[in-house]
Amino acid sequence: MLRKLMSLTTALSLGFAATSAPAHAEMIAKTSPHSVAETMDRLEAAVTAAGATVFARIDHAAGAQKVELELRPTQLLIFGNPKLGTPAMTDNQTAGLDLPLRVLAYADGEGVVHVTYHAPSTLAQTHALPEEAKYIQMMTGALDKLTGKAIAAE
Repeated sequence: MLRKLMSLTTALSLGFAATSAPAHAEMIAKTSPHSVAETMDRLEAAVTAAGATVFARIDHAAGAQKVELELRPTQLLIFGNPKLGTPAMTDNQTAGLDLPLRVLAYADGEGVVHVTYHAPSTLAQTHALPEEAKYIQMMTGALDKLTGKAIAAE
């Protein structure tokens, strides 16, 4: 009995390790030379200039402060373009759980600002969408370009 329990525990541990590693690998992370607020201002401007819609900007640190908790600067921008999102949801409406797109900017303990988002291939995997779909490729390019503008040194 003990041997079976140990084997099961080992198998579960290996299974969790195998499933948690790809999720981390599918997050895109960049660093920004700007503050969190400036990075998000730049991202929001790039999104708007590209013709996409900003649905929300969430200041998690401000929310924490309202309940007398501390959180380093952390902001989330939620944005999208129905020309890209609608075809994904037409292929599988559950994609609406992960759309519109989201980009998080936060300062770590040393003050380095990070910009992080899920790779659109994750959307394809999670919702059984075709990874070669043009909208996945376009989302991938758009996120790279928009976050690139947000973190550009100029």
